[in-house]
Amino acid sequence: MPYTLSPFRYPGGKSQLYPFVKHLLEINKIHGTYIETFAGGSAIGLKLLFEQDIDQIVINDLDPSIFSVWEAILNHPDYLIQRIKSVPFDYYDDGQVDSNIAYWQKEHAIYFEKKGNAHSLSGAFATLFLNRTNRSGIITGGPLGGWSQKNTKISARFNKKTLIGKIMAIHDRRDSIAISNKDALALIPKIPQQFDAQNTFIFFDPPYLDQGSNLYYSSLSQNDHQTLAKEILSLSSFKWIVTYDHKSLIQNLYKSASGKYEYKLNYSANTKNRGKAPEFLFSSPVTKMESKAKTVLSAI
Repeated sequence: MPYTLSPFRYPGGKSQLYPFVKHLLEINKIHGTYIETFAGGSAIGLKLLFEQDIDQIVINDLDPSIFSVWEAILNHPDYLIQRIKSVPFDYYDDGQVDSNIAYWQKEHAIYFEKKGNAHSLSGAFATLFLNRTNRSGIITGGPLGGWSQKNTKISARFNKKTLIGKIMAIHDRRDSIAISNKDALALIPKIPQQFDAQNTFIFFDPPYLDQGSNLYYSSLSQNDHQTLAKEILSLSSFKWIVTYDHKSLIQNLYKSASGKYEYKLNYSANTKNRGKAPEFLFSSPVTKMESKAKTVLSAI
């Protein structure tokens, strides 16, 4: 599993695209702002910021619980750190099965109680905790290792020292991070008024058709995907890319895109389908595009 700077685990995370996105910023001569309208764990954005490839990142996520984690990291890191330290197990200390499961059940209940509150600190911790301790990081799923804990342990992805280090590092860069909890369909039309088209790059990674409702709070209907395509394609003066699952509906929605490609990416959310899954990637008329590292584009 690749190391990322994000505190989150995301089965559909695009961290492997970092060298490719960094290259696009370079050839398009952008160093100002990097925007993710469906940010999730924002692994690429964080690495771009930490590596000084970009001056500012914008993290937007409609899911109130995900947003609450970002807000807590930027504004209340001490609370998260104290709660992390109090967890009765760790990557280096498996703890006791009964107390571990009881603790998980308590945080699971808190998550469902607070998940609609974008500013709840207890909800933020519960969200982060479940993301680190659930199968594939799916917050609404079950605990790693199941109820028996006979093989994989619930502690397998909960390294307190590493997680606290990530939170502190992100907090230290808070002045270069803007966060929001908005519907992307409402946010995108405002981008031209708020950002400089010449020095802004946008990465659209919307919930996919296949797994959107399973993995994401902000899953989209077919009409939403259609509206989203129209809004993205209207940003013709901005440099952007959009990634999607390999479906004919998506290919049709983006048939007028200037750049239309296929590429492959390793996935981990479903072990039965693990491997390189082909996906679509589209780009704006003003975005220079080139393959880089393991991201090989095939024009379609």
